[in-house]
Amino acid sequence: MEDLIQKLKESAGINDEQAAKAIETVVNFIKEKFPPMMHGAVDSFINSDTNGAIGDDGLI
Repeated sequence: MEDLIQKLKESAGINDEQAAKAIETVVNFIKEKFPPMMHGAVDSFINSDTNGAIGDDGLI
């Protein structure tokens, strides 16, 4: 998730705390849209190390 925080900080010009809160807000929003059994998958995806699997255009 550190990569995502760094990318958000650079893109939006915000600090660590603001970036972490923004990500938390988005994750919680996504979880509201999925059944509870999928919440672990959302957490795993957000916390995974993609090693660049997601490109600058946001596509895998």
